[in-house]
Amino acid sequence: MGHHYLDHVFSPKSIAVFGASNRTNAVGTIVFKNLVKAGFQGDLFPVNLHRSKVQGRKVYRTIADINKDIDLAVVATPAATVPEIVHQCGQVGVRAVVILTAGFAEAGDAGKKLQNDIIESARQFGIRIIGPNCLGIMRPRLGLNATFSHNMARAGQLALVSQSGALCTAMLDWAQGHGVGFSTMLSLGDAADVDFGDILSYLALDPHTHSILLYIEGIRNARSFMSGLRIAARMKPVVVVKSGRYDESSRVAISHTGAMVGSDDVFLAAIQRAGAVRAYTIKQLFSAAELLASRGYRVKGNRLAIVTNGGGPGVMASDRIVEQEVVMAQLNQQTIDSLNQQLPNHWSHGNPVDILGDADAERYRNAVEACLADDNVDGVLVMLTPQAMTASDESALAVIEIAQKSHKPVLTCWMGDKQVKKAHALFADKKIAHFDTPEASVEAFSYMATYQRNQQLLMQVPDPLYKSSEPDINGARLIIEEALAEKRKALSDMETMAVLKAFDIPVVTIMEAETANQALVMAETLGFPVVMKINSADITHKSDVSGVRLNITTAAAVRDIFNELVAMAKQKRPDATIKGVTIESMYQRAHSREIMIGVIRDSVFGPAISFGAGGTMVEIMRDRVISLPPINRFIAQRIIAGSKVHKLLASFRNMPAVNMRELENVLLRVSEMVCELPQIREMDINPLIVDEQGVLVVDARMVIDYQTPGAQPYSHMAVHPYPRHLVTQWQMADGKNILIRPIRPEDAKIEQDFIRQLSPQSKYFRFMQA
Repeated sequence: MGHHYLDHVFSPKSIAVFGASNRTNAVGTIVFKNLVKAGFQGDLFPVNLHRSKVQGRKVYRTIADINKDIDLAVVATPAATVPEIVHQCGQVGVRAVVILTAGFAEAGDAGKKLQNDIIESARQFGIRIIGPNCLGIMRPRLGLNATFSHNMARAGQLALVSQSGALCTAMLDWAQGHGVGFSTMLSLGDAADVDFGDILSYLALDPHTHSILLYIEGIRNARSFMSGLRIAARMKPVVVVKSGRYDESSRVAISHTGAMVGSDDVFLAAIQRAGAVRAYTIKQLFSAAELLASRGYRVKGNRLAIVTNGGGPGVMASDRIVEQEVVMAQLNQQTIDSLNQQLPNHWSHGNPVDILGDADAERYRNAVEACLADDNVDGVLVMLTPQAMTASDESALAVIEIAQKSHKPVLTCWMGDKQVKKAHALFADKKIAHFDTPEASVEAFSYMATYQRNQQLLMQVPDPLYKSSEPDINGARLIIEEALAEKRKALSDMETMAVLKAFDIPVVTIMEAETANQALVMAETLGFPVVMKINSADITHKSDVSGVRLNITTAAAVRDIFNELVAMAKQKRPDATIKGVTIESMYQRAHSREIMIGVIRDSVFGPAISFGAGGTMVEIMRDRVISLPPINRFIAQRIIAGSKVHKLLASFRNMPAVNMRELENVLLRVSEMVCELPQIREMDINPLIVDEQGVLVVDARMVIDYQTPGAQPYSHMAVHPYPRHLVTQWQMADGKNILIRPIRPEDAKIEQDFIRQLSPQSKYFRFMQA
């Protein structure tokens, strides 16, 4: 691995510990003792103003007294002393500091000032800061344990990066009993400087890290996070757990989309787009660790076969399969014939493969081998319950022998405790993934299948914008700027339709009438039947004031309904300014379906696109698939296919299939629109009418706000839109391609650092221009 700006953190040759002490249970005491006990091979220097010796070693009053190059400083002194310590480190050329001390940004204004002082010194001297308020870092292979944990991780190939030090200690305690080892364990704490994106950029190229676990409480820099995550996930599996899934804030969303889509929906879309895998509980994170620390399997699909000696556990596993993005493998006839020859007559004759309660090791061997040989099977879960005639240990050895030769994943679930304890130890020793319950086993397989699926999203390069026809961006901007100049945050119906039309999205013709007579003239001009809606910038949801009338067929009705709509709106919303009504043609098609496409602006990841069933029941149905722009046609197709309404878009009974191509085009054009117009905060197209002939927007609303002053193009997005000719492709020796999208250095330092590290001479990579 070439030089990386975090080498001083992950591979230090010399460490100074500020606050190293002899006091029992003091943080500095524990940290220094851990470094000595772990067998750190580099130079180790205790720094303490009030001691002459610490744990039998000479103590230095200041770092300058050491008079040697120091790669890493670890600080465990009171918060008020830390800014000066960082400044002193900078003066002697230290390039990395781990701050374990608490009492900074999380402790109020005084703590925030201390933290700002630290960052100012760090930037002055080019120091990278881990923390503050963190557990520290472990690199077992190097004998590096710069933490105050009472346990040391064993060496392995799994990395854990967490914002919670407590989770690190819990994970470490669990790993001790499960034979799981780590290449790295790092606690970010307050992450005042170094954050997930920086760490991921390092671990992506670390040859000793084969898979990565992340525990996240919040994302501070979406661009850096997405950049580092895309790079890391392309090379090795990354599993993410995020706490704080539910947004209980009192934000009032104007659009339907804003009311339906929470920040966790957008976070999941970001994880999928980056090629990583989402887990939801700590138990699932443990299951992922178990799997990733095993044999490094990769799957081609999500079809799972189950071999069990008990019908009940097989059914439980099958139930969990239905709930996950996994499918029961359909065994081919050759496999069924083979199993018929080798199993008792009363075996289940399907999947799950129930080999009955008296199954011995040979029966397990035959069943597992037959399933692995089936082209319809992507992985096998082998289960055992300890019955009176069960040979638990012998069966485990048979499965281990098969698994070690198989390129398909073999997961095991020996249920119970005392009678299967030796089998569990055998699986752990041979690094065979083993789980205590059927549900955990299936979840673990789903991580592998989801990782493979999300890799397809990671590899998607958005098509060049304006591929079909260039939109009228300037016209749309002028409409938005005029509304903002009038201090309006909601566009009128006509303005919204005009912005959509500027991006070549088919919309109904809409007119505004301030009087009943104007309404009549417009209805006659458009032709009956027509739709009339109350027109007020203060009334977003017109149905709340009974402000919509459909299928109006006569001139007399137009006059009457105009007066009704205005009167009803004034009665229910006396505070609202009523401009009159809007008139539009009534769209009537025999085979139409209603779709909703929405946009929200997430506070972390920027714009997100929502797709699902439309109409008046949208918030009850809550059908939504979320994706981050920019998207291409492949992603548009996946968005549609992932919705509940998808089946209604195909042909059924007397209904022909809708024009899917035009529906995809609307998604692509909405993606272009939010890429180019950062002023859009929320948007609903509801309903979008779609049938076999095409698509038409019949109602839409748009919420806008000022762009951040001085913001660069696309700075509102977590993922940048790049034309294909700007994509640099790196190819690993095993044939995996990594797509790097070069952008401004100030926006994506992670990607720039990554590109600099990969050279034609690297033994891991070779360069080729796409």
